Amino acid sequence: MGGAPGLILRCLGALPTTSEIVRKRPIQKGTIPRVQEGRQMTVMPVAEVALPAEVAALRHLESSTVERLRHEALTVPRDWVTEYGDYQNGGWHTLSLMNDSGDPRDVTIRDCPQPRFTALLERMPAVQELLAGLGVRCMWARLARLDHGAFLWEHRDYGELDEVERHRLHVPVVTNPSAYLVVGGTKVHMSVGRVWRLTPTSPHGVCNRYGPSRIHLIIDCYADAAFHDLNQGDAAAAGDAARLPEPSQSVLDETVTTATGLAELGYDHAAETALLGLFYQYALAEGRAYDLVADMYAGLHRDGDAERWRSKKNVMLGLA
Repeated sequence: MGGAPGLILRCLGALPTTSEIVRKRPIQKGTIPRVQEGRQMTVMPVAEVALPAEVAALRHLESSTVERLRHEALTVPRDWVTEYGDYQNGGWHTLSLMNDSGDPRDVTIRDCPQPRFTALLERMPAVQELLAGLGVRCMWARLARLDHGAFLWEHRDYGELDEVERHRLHVPVVTNPSAYLVVGGTKVHMSVGRVWRLTPTSPHGVCNRYGPSRIHLIIDCYADAAFHDLNQGDAAAAGDAARLPEPSQSVLDETVTTATGLAELGYDHAAETALLGLFYQYALAEGRAYDLVADMYAGLHRDGDAERWRSKKNVMLGLA
């Protein structure tokens, strides 16, 4: 991507570079300059690859089924719930379809061996038919909406649910090419028209860079014969998976320098987003993005913030 940290920030919808800010006008703390419009953006080279082992493209869905699912997802849900705030920068919203309470706004995932329909699912017959057709034993089912500019930071799931084997299925309903999953240094666009399987115990993150909103039906299910029958991988469509490039040391150094300048000006959120966002552009080692944030604060002698991010890394990646 040329290594320009300003470009990284513009791609993340954050701020211009520190040098651009200084050239234009002095900044008063608490005022955020606007990003210039009409900038050319270099496209980062990526190499198409096979799907990583943590992801599989499973059953094809009929186009008529997809259209019915899309219609229900766009017209029925109301009052989306924002949960798991520590896992995101904002823009991740869910509603439950199956859980143990029947309340669609009850969205905190937990073990649920005998789930029931929520009031929302009662009004979505196409989703009911899809769930019945998959035949798997559901633990939880939900709709998840990821708005434009939203990131779910690198994390592991099921850390507290490791006694029983379970799996996660995704059914994309509405998506766009800038909405993708990153796992093991590979970006995967889960395209519409398939049932996908994700192994969420591996470190992964999700983003929707430019929109429109991405909506997935997400099903957490137990391992049983029906799941193993369904879990027969097939070749993904061309372009669904691409290997991210390795970051050069100069890219990392320049991004840390820019982020440090932002933090010194009081823009902590923008600084953190610039560093955490590298996970979606480059093949980083597990937890490296969190280390960069912690190291930035340590370099600023903000030891409390540095320790907070070290602890957050352990929680997000199940290392605690």
